[in-house]
Amino acid sequence: MATNGSNGATAPSINGKAYPITEHKYDVVVVGAGGAGLRAVVGCSQAGLRTACITKVFPTRSHTVAAQGGVAASLGNMGEDDWRWHMYDTVKGSDWLGDQDAIEYMVRNAPAAVYELEHWGVPFSRTEDGKIYQRPFGGMTTHFGKGIAQRTCAAADRTGHAMLHTMYGAALKHRAEFFVEYFALDLIMEGGACRGVIALKLDDGTLHAFRSHKTVLATGGYGRAYFSATSAHTCTGDGNAMVLRAGLALQDMEFVQFHPTGIYGSGCLITEGSRGEGGYLVNAAGERFMERYAPSAKDLASRDVVSRSMTIEIREGRGVGKNKDHIYLHLDHLDPKVLAERLPGISESAMIFAGVDVTKEPIPVIPTVHYNMGGIPTNFHGEVLTKAGGNPDQVVPGLLAVGEAACVSVHGANRLGSNSLIDLVVFGRAAGARCAETIDKRGHDDLPGDAYDAALGRLDTLRHASGSTPTAKLRLEMQKVMQSNCAVFRTGEVLAEGKELIHQVWQTSADLKVTDRSLIWNSDLIETLEFDNLIAQAVVTMEAAANRTESRGAHAREDFPDRDDANWMKHTLLWADPVKKSVTIDYRPVHTYTLSNDVEYIEPKKRVY
Repeated sequence: MATNGSNGATAPSINGKAYPITEHKYDVVVVGAGGAGLRAVVGCSQAGLRTACITKVFPTRSHTVAAQGGVAASLGNMGEDDWRWHMYDTVKGSDWLGDQDAIEYMVRNAPAAVYELEHWGVPFSRTEDGKIYQRPFGGMTTHFGKGIAQRTCAAADRTGHAMLHTMYGAALKHRAEFFVEYFALDLIMEGGACRGVIALKLDDGTLHAFRSHKTVLATGGYGRAYFSATSAHTCTGDGNAMVLRAGLALQDMEFVQFHPTGIYGSGCLITEGSRGEGGYLVNAAGERFMERYAPSAKDLASRDVVSRSMTIEIREGRGVGKNKDHIYLHLDHLDPKVLAERLPGISESAMIFAGVDVTKEPIPVIPTVHYNMGGIPTNFHGEVLTKAGGNPDQVVPGLLAVGEAACVSVHGANRLGSNSLIDLVVFGRAAGARCAETIDKRGHDDLPGDAYDAALGRLDTLRHASGSTPTAKLRLEMQKVMQSNCAVFRTGEVLAEGKELIHQVWQTSADLKVTDRSLIWNSDLIETLEFDNLIAQAVVTMEAAANRTESRGAHAREDFPDRDDANWMKHTLLWADPVKKSVTIDYRPVHTYTLSNDVEYIEPKKRVY
C-alpha cells in the first residue's frame, strides 16, 4: 500500500480536478531501481532517512540485471594492481574528456564498494584460494599501460544479475519503501529547486506526487533511441527527459558507445569478458584483424577502437556472411569446462539468438549501441549541476542523479568495459551519503497551487492525442534516423541530414495518435510517454554530434579525424525547448585536477592503443 512516509497512512487526494493526486512525503525519493538506484536507496535508508523508490518495472527486472562481464576494482587478487593504474586507464579511455576528480573518487573507492557487495552476499566467482575472481577487460592495464590487468571482478557472466538481487535484498532489509510499476512523469520544480516527482500508477491509473527533500534520478540510458541496441526496451532515458523539461541541461550527449559484440540480427550482448577469457575476432579471411589496429591490446583494445576496426573491416569488404556485413567471434578453441564455468550465460544466449554452439562454431557479431556516456551533469557527490549565473558547477537544490542517467563524467568520451558497474555502486553510495549529510529538516513546505499543472497538462495532451501518426511509426522513424545518421562513423554531411530528419520527427510528434484513452495498464499511452522522452534526447544527441568538429572516443568524425584539444577539451551542454522545438548549446570545462596530490595531471598525448 502506498503511504505518505510519515505516519504510515495513505494520504487523501488533494484536489478535485480531472486528475486527482495522492501526496506522499519522504526525505528521499529515488527514481529507478537498477544498480545505482538500489545502492542509493540502501545508503539513504541505512542512514535513517525515510526513503521511497519509484520504479516502472520490478526492481530485479531493471536493466542492470543484464550486465554480464564484471565490476572493475583494483583488488590485486590475480596479480599486482593499483588504483593509480586504474585511474590512468580510465582517463586515457575517456580520451581525456573525463573529469579527473570524479575518476579519482571512483577508482579509490572501488575496492571498498566491491568488498561491501561481497559482504552483503554477492556470489562472486572465486579463485582456488577463495578470493574474488578477476578477469582482463579492454583498456585495463598495469604499470600505466605496460601490462594487462586482471581487474574485473566477476560472478561468472551474470555479474549484474548477482549484484541487483543482492542490493534489492539489502534495501528490503533496511525497510526502504518500493512503489513498483509507477511511471515517473515529471519533476516537481519550484524556484529552480527540485521538490519531488509526479508518477502514474500503472495498474489502477491513479496519480501520485512524491514530495521529497532530495530526489535521486537513476533511470538509466536511452539506448532505445536507436534501432539496434543491447538495451532493454525499458531504456528510454525518462530521467534525462524530465531534466530537459525542467529547463536544465544534459551533457556530452554526442558520445554514444557501440559495443563491439552484439549478436548479429538481434543486438543481444556478448560480454567483453568472452574476449577477456581468450575469445578473438576474425574477418572473412580468418584473420585476427585486431592485431593490425591495436598491436598491443589486440582484441582487448577499448570498445570504440574495436567497434571502429570491425566497421572498417565490413566496409572494406572483409565482413563475413552472405552479405559480408558482420564479424565472427571465436570461443570454440576454449575448454568447454571454462565456457560452462565462466561464460554460461552467453553460451546460452548464442544458442537462443544465433543458433550457435559456442564450443563448435563462432558467434556472428556486429557493433551495437550499448551505453550513453552523456546524461545529467553531476559532481562526484551525485548532485546535479547547472550553469546558473555563469558558474558551471552550480548545484541544483534537491536534485541528484546516478548511474547511466548521470554524466559525472568518469567515462568522458568512451567508457571502459566493467567501469559501468563500479560507477553504479560508487556513485550510488556517494549519493546516499550526500543525502544523509545534507538533509537537515523533516518538514515539507507548501507548494504553489499550480505546482503540478505542467506535468498533468502534458499527460492529458498525450493521452488525448488525436493526430494521424501512431507512436510506433514515429518511434521507428526516429530509431532509423539515429542508426543511419549518428552511428559509429560520422561526417558533417550525414549529420546535417540527420539533424533535418530528426527535427522532422520531433515536429511530427505534434501529430501523434493515441487510440487508448484509459489510464489503467495503457501500454499505448506509456509507449507514447516514452517516445516523447526519447525524441528529445535523440534530437540533442544529433545536435551535439554535428556540433563537435573533432574525433574523440566514441565520437568519430571522418571529416575531422583528429582529436582537437585546443578547441574541444570541454563538455557540451544542451537545452531543449519542447514548445519551440529548438536546442541551445553551451559548454563546461573539463576537471583536469585531481582530489589529491598523489596523481599528477595526465597530459592528453598522442593516442597509443
